[in-house]
Amino acid sequence: MILYHRLQVLGHGNLLYHSNETFRMKKLPIFLSGVLFASVATSWILKTSDDFFEVTKNMEIFTSVYKEVNTYYVDELKPGELMKTGLDAMLSSLDPYTHFFPESQIEDARFEQSGTYGGIGASFRQIDQQITLMEIYENSPAQKAGLMPGDVLLEVNGRPVKGRSGEEVMRLVKGAPKTEVVLKVLRDKEELTFRPLREEIKLKNVSYSTLVENMAYIRLEHFMPNAAADVKAAFLKLRENTRPEGVILDLRGNPGGLLHEAVNLCNLFLDKGKEVVFTKGKVKEWNKSFRTLNAPLDKEIPIAVLVDGRSASASEIVAGTFQDYDRAVVLGNRTFGKGLVQITRPIKYNGQLKVTTSKYYTPSGRCIQAIDYSLKTSGDKGRRISDSLQRAFKTQAGRTVYDGGGVMPDIEVADPLIHDIVQDLVRSNLIFFFANKYRKEHPSIASPESFELTDAEYEAFCRFVMERTGSFSPTLDQAFAQLEKSMADMDHPTEIQSGLNTLKNAFRKEKEAELKKFASEIRPLLAEEIVSRYYYNSGRTAYRLRHDGDVREAIAVLKDRTRYKHILSSAYEIPRREKFGDRSKLREVLLYETPSTPLEE
Repeated sequence: MILYHRLQVLGHGNLLYHSNETFRMKKLPIFLSGVLFASVATSWILKTSDDFFEVTKNMEIFTSVYKEVNTYYVDELKPGELMKTGLDAMLSSLDPYTHFFPESQIEDARFEQSGTYGGIGASFRQIDQQITLMEIYENSPAQKAGLMPGDVLLEVNGRPVKGRSGEEVMRLVKGAPKTEVVLKVLRDKEELTFRPLREEIKLKNVSYSTLVENMAYIRLEHFMPNAAADVKAAFLKLRENTRPEGVILDLRGNPGGLLHEAVNLCNLFLDKGKEVVFTKGKVKEWNKSFRTLNAPLDKEIPIAVLVDGRSASASEIVAGTFQDYDRAVVLGNRTFGKGLVQITRPIKYNGQLKVTTSKYYTPSGRCIQAIDYSLKTSGDKGRRISDSLQRAFKTQAGRTVYDGGGVMPDIEVADPLIHDIVQDLVRSNLIFFFANKYRKEHPSIASPESFELTDAEYEAFCRFVMERTGSFSPTLDQAFAQLEKSMADMDHPTEIQSGLNTLKNAFRKEKEAELKKFASEIRPLLAEEIVSRYYYNSGRTAYRLRHDGDVREAIAVLKDRTRYKHILSSAYEIPRREKFGDRSKLREVLLYETPSTPLEE
């Protein structure tokens, strides 16, 4: 139709320009236009017909197989579960963000869209085949009822949870607000029963905000409804009694959320009428441009945006847009690289389908999608777009930026090297368990801004670690256990067992020495976990700020206006590739994690 329209315009132009031509010659362009349109239309109809035939044929095949299996399979089946398995398998061949929610899981769909659910305000995780309470939200029903991190869940409303997945357990715990849920837990070998009254739990968008060296620091966790309004409220509160020198917007670990909230957030610091993002899809309905609609809150104050490998979707829109308009300095590490947009479609019988409909592009024209799911094969996660295929774009000031691999920060802040012993302590949950023990032994502690572990308390942690486990490396402990099990089933000389014991003791001594050698890395993590037991997530963030290299760098850049302006000028070269060097192994793994909150329109 577009081509036909252009030919028609050209034909009318010829009619006007060649006014002295014969009537037959005047009609020729229109005739040719009609022939071309008919050809294009016929091709489109034939393709649509082919697609329709393929869809119809395969639906009939699927229906036949489904009916035959349900009728003749040797064991009794649950048709609904079988269908859900088939749908999940089909959608898993696409991207990780396309999901089907049956009526029974509609609460999960609502939570993804709104960040609210009916529940008790706690998170659970499976540890050693036990469902363990990991975190309590501040002022939640779980906190009011007296539940604590480390409690092992035994029953929900009289139903044992042993053998159930964490997902199943959460569905049992969730429910309509103002309804009671009965939880039986194990705490220090004692069985306790709690009866929290469910409430509507809403995840906080802004989890923490404060002034740090006269900089307005705002930690944004999600882009759920009212995210931009929450950032605005936090900023206005921080400048009630003083004029901040700059804004530090912390988007690290923020998986994204609602597209319009990203647009509204950019609008706080960008002029009205600026394009923030545009989307393109197979269906023209999803080709849209999103612009700022209101006057900005402050279009002059210097801004630093903090990002990392888990900053995704809406976070990347904000970081990429500010970078394209040279409105903020972006610091940290390359972002995740999710340039896809989802919408939710109603499905019969109260189901919902969340489906990827388009890609988004920042104002410079770049799409930061890092993985090409169209090249996905069975068993893999898609192909990462190679650096050689990345294209260059220009910011408003003329700086060069690239597509195809997330948003590269203007300033890379190298991740500190995380040694194996620190990773082992985190993975084995020993820091988590010691913090639980510490909370039970200490009714109160100093504020997050001043709390520090004493040398004696750190020594107590070291003893706790050595008493609780063999090498406190889960992989190594499993290897020793497997070796001992194999040796138990065969005759072996005493000296082999003796050699194994010697090896285990050598590992223990090495780990004990490493606890002291790397205390400067371990102590802040341990103290942060302890602080969260008393002051929850906001306390964790407040304590972390004292040891945060990214924040320190952001403050330095914002205070040095000459450097700040230079970074945002055409003379500055933004790094194209991230130099991993001695980066944390955990960091490299995170690059391929799927953000838990996809971008929704």
